[in-house]
Amino acid sequence: MPNPVSVRSLSSTEQRLNDLRARKARSEAGGGQARIDAQHNRGKMTARERLDMLLDEGTFQEIDALVEHRCRDFDMDKNVIPGDGVVTGHGKINGREVFAFAQDFTVYGGSLGEMHGLKICKVLDMALKTGRPVIGLNDSGGARIQEGVASLGSYAEIFFRNVRASGVVPQISVIMGPCAGGAVYSPAITDFVIMVDKTAHMFITGPEVIKTVTNEVVSFEDLGGAMTHASKSGVSHFTADSDDAAIQLARDLCDMFPSNNMDRAPVRKTSDNSDRSCDALTDLIPEDTNKPYDVTDVVREVLDDGGFLEVQADYAMNIVCGFGHLAGHTVGVVANQPKVLAGCLDIDASDKAARFVRFCDAFNIPILTFEDVPGFLPGTNQEWGGIIRHGAKLLYAYAEATVPKLTVILRKAYGGAYDVMSSKHIRGDYNVAWPSAELAVMGADGAVEIIHRRRIKNARNQEQERERLVQDFTDTFANPYKAAAMGYIDDVIEPSETRSRLSRALLMLLEKEEIRPAKKHGNIPL
Repeated sequence: MPNPVSVRSLSSTEQRLNDLRARKARSEAGGGQARIDAQHNRGKMTARERLDMLLDEGTFQEIDALVEHRCRDFDMDKNVIPGDGVVTGHGKINGREVFAFAQDFTVYGGSLGEMHGLKICKVLDMALKTGRPVIGLNDSGGARIQEGVASLGSYAEIFFRNVRASGVVPQISVIMGPCAGGAVYSPAITDFVIMVDKTAHMFITGPEVIKTVTNEVVSFEDLGGAMTHASKSGVSHFTADSDDAAIQLARDLCDMFPSNNMDRAPVRKTSDNSDRSCDALTDLIPEDTNKPYDVTDVVREVLDDGGFLEVQADYAMNIVCGFGHLAGHTVGVVANQPKVLAGCLDIDASDKAARFVRFCDAFNIPILTFEDVPGFLPGTNQEWGGIIRHGAKLLYAYAEATVPKLTVILRKAYGGAYDVMSSKHIRGDYNVAWPSAELAVMGADGAVEIIHRRRIKNARNQEQERERLVQDFTDTFANPYKAAAMGYIDDVIEPSETRSRLSRALLMLLEKEEIRPAKKHGNIPL
């Protein structure tokens, strides 16, 4: 006959376990099946489905599943759902540990209240302590109005942690639904923003408020849709067609980066010989120096297996930024794009490239620069818009960077833009040029008009004299050999050698150390 005390103890244990399981099940159910169905009908996954896809199977460990809001106003005490509208925790991406959170639109519309925000803060704190990346899946109606200033306080706590973690651990924001008002500032502080086309929206004030205040009529999509932020504002770095594609992109980015600023990026195995000859580059540059070409052809030919993940591909397209691998190592690529604005640097291109260079430097990613720049874009809009200040950001970023910096001058390298694009003078480590390179203060036509204006004016045949002087200037200055003679570039190489020379230089520079003066931080010209 069983001991009655044991029966009572077992019964009590079972009751506790059943109670725990019921609480966990309620948390996992979110806002209920009807709201889950509504989420699916919008073409969106639930928060838990997104995390399951983001993280390696079976690795997700949830944190704070039983957290509840503390609001007792507006009958909120009668509507308490465990988890408070955000699922937080940690797991692995291709075997590497990451922290993640996913806002649950089925619970209070994903709105951020006090406890919701503090759950995200806990994840950010743990990521900083352990040196792990953070991925946020955003789908929220914004601040929870019922909680008033407590909601705003939690937003600010998140912002502070985003800033503290910046440059220490990579932070990726995936916008998979609405993100409005103060909610937009957390993604804006993070390193990369991915938006789902037609589903994600970001704006400070919505269309109705804008109509009331300024009388402008604008749709949600035109105001803050994925393509708007990808092509006009530059807020977004990547646009995905679906939840699945956005999540896969986040996984791909994580594979490129080190876990924190003290690590190196993981090395990827490749069968692409680092000494491979790039014969396709030999005739790539047009004979006519004013003719464009696609610089991404150069980039893909040089990188391992032609793999290149372009960042902000639809914004400031006169400069190309992105990630790839060289000899198995992650590199950040910056390249002038001659087929857009002739590759000139302008305000937006300077901002785009400067932020990218600073990310690479923060996380020990070598920077590979392909240069073909005729100068800064002229015009009153550029001057009045502050091209001096914005161009100085890129100069500052390159000069500040201490990671290995490799530069290839493909064709034009004129004026101050030559200096800015990782020149030897701002401590480029390995600078080479193709025979087609032209290093000069300006192009031959402009230089001759300034230097020989009087001689041309007094010539019997002005056009013939101009042509002779332009040719003379071209022969003397529009080549890489004067710069090579002065040590401003390390070598002039054949285009087919580019991959092998860069690979060897990169492997040599991986152990580079560069000491800068101690300071709290510099004052970049924002």
